[in-house]
Amino acid sequence: MLQLTALVLLLVLSGAFSMTETVMMAANRYKLRSRAAAGHTGARLALDLLGKTDRLLGVVLLFNNLVNIAAATLSSVITIDLFGEERWALGTGTVLLTFFILVFSEITPKVIGAHYADRLAPILSYPLTALLKVAYFAVWFVNLFVSGLLHLLRLKPVQEDGPASLSIDELRAMVLESGHYMPAKHRSILVNLFDLEHITVEDVMTARGAIESIDLSAPEEDIRQQLATSYHTRLPVFEDDSERVIGILHLRRVLGRVLDGQLSRDAIRALTSPPYFIPANTSIYTQLQYFQENQQRMALVVDEYGELLGLVTLEDIIEELIGKFTTSMPDGSDRISWGQDGSVLVDGSQNLRELNRKLGLALPLDGPKTLNGLILEYLQDIPEGELSIKIADTPIEVVQTQDRMVRTARIFRPVAAGGPPTTAPGPDR
Repeated sequence: MLQLTALVLLLVLSGAFSMTETVMMAANRYKLRSRAAAGHTGARLALDLLGKTDRLLGVVLLFNNLVNIAAATLSSVITIDLFGEERWALGTGTVLLTFFILVFSEITPKVIGAHYADRLAPILSYPLTALLKVAYFAVWFVNLFVSGLLHLLRLKPVQEDGPASLSIDELRAMVLESGHYMPAKHRSILVNLFDLEHITVEDVMTARGAIESIDLSAPEEDIRQQLATSYHTRLPVFEDDSERVIGILHLRRVLGRVLDGQLSRDAIRALTSPPYFIPANTSIYTQLQYFQENQQRMALVVDEYGELLGLVTLEDIIEELIGKFTTSMPDGSDRISWGQDGSVLVDGSQNLRELNRKLGLALPLDGPKTLNGLILEYLQDIPEGELSIKIADTPIEVVQTQDRMVRTARIFRPVAAGGPPTTAPGPDR
């Protein structure tokens, strides 16, 4: 009876060491660092052990194997005492012991350890630290041979004394899998942060054709009317040639002149600030830093030849991170949604990134930035009438063209977007 009790105790100890091995290997090190920074002693001890993996595994496997060997020896003794040295008895005892070890000392404890690793790691670190101090010489002696074998195999274990380095994709995966630990809006902002280096100002700018600006060659009454009805606080100013911007006008500066009735072209010209130009391929992360360093909120985007492409503001970059938040200008982009017939009518100047985000599409972003540009590039021509095309499995109908550009187009919901297949009317290209 005493021998059976000792055997059960050995199996329990074996299970404890097996569970400890799994717990320490499966524990989330970032959670442990967070708890250790808050002053949790167990978490700190666990991190110390994980920083020296060879010693950690050495002490766990040393005692685990000692217990298993002792259990096997005791099982043989019990079998001989009960049935003698019969081969069938020894074989049966070996099979039964293997079954008990697998079920009660290996699989079950390791499954439990894997499920509760973060909770158990700080607790188990206390006895593990004590055992390592007791058996330090034995662990060190065993690791001498382990190190020699690894050297022969030309393998060099890496000691993780600091935080493990993670790639951008791995960090993104961690954020996306954060689940209920983080609100969806916070996850969205963090994921957008990872894309800042890959998004250029050309992706978020307002195209040149959609820029509201002041032409000093226009009648003064028209200029006053435009200033009075503008939805913006800063406007580019040019004279005769829209490519030649002479400055940026802040409407607050002209308010006093308007009230005094002294507003003139020369006064507007004197109140403008020098324009701030940036190349189109600048990443919005870099541009965000430039805005801060130069104390600017608006920049004019130019291509490699110096031609004006569009305009980007600090708000454009912030909205790329957190979504639309300003209501200072009437904008139909926020109201873009599928109609009951599975289609939506959009302006040709609509940004492709915004369309993909609002409608769940996969229109290509590596070329033109607007729907008009995408259609013209696809056709290699300027459409003169209504026609239908399909780009990235998305049916698109050109509804209206004007001034050598697509003014209005109708997009039909692709089958992949979750709706019934729709067919755009008109000739297919």
